[in-house]
Amino acid sequence: MSEKPTMENKTDLTLKSSAFKEGDIIPRKFTCDGDNVNPLLEIKNASAGTKSFALIVDDPDATRGRTWDHWVMWNIDPKTQYIMEDNLPSGAVQGLNSSNKNKYAGPCPPQGAKPHRYMFKLYALDTLLDIPASSTKAQLESAIAGHVIGQTTLMGLYGR
Repeated sequence: MSEKPTMENKTDLTLKSSAFKEGDIIPRKFTCDGDNVNPLLEIKNASAGTKSFALIVDDPDATRGRTWDHWVMWNIDPKTQYIMEDNLPSGAVQGLNSSNKNKYAGPCPPQGAKPHRYMFKLYALDTLLDIPASSTKAQLESAIAGHVIGQTTLMGLYGR
């Protein structure tokens, strides 16, 4: 079992989206029922010592009691203010999601299930990572342990 990354220093790091607000429904466009593209994300208030960002999007409400990983990404440039819709920031590396693919996979809970929570977790790191694109969320979490200088989460909901 991997160690969960923890925030070493308090920062005002924030992650927002113009597509949905904290705790609101994620529009269909950004799900498996729509275009299945990532929403626009805005990053604000990174610490001065930030060398890169890592982003994990997962569903802790996934069936069979196992969190489902929708997007795993790291080495996002610390000057990045926006992760544009349907876009990978220049220089960023995508790891493997739970479908074993190096890409964003939008919310896709089972039909008839109550809305699931989708956690967009952003980590400010004091380093660049040297891990392969075949890395999973667990391997990313292990690599960032001890390097997190700020973190924030944006949560959206989606049901079918």
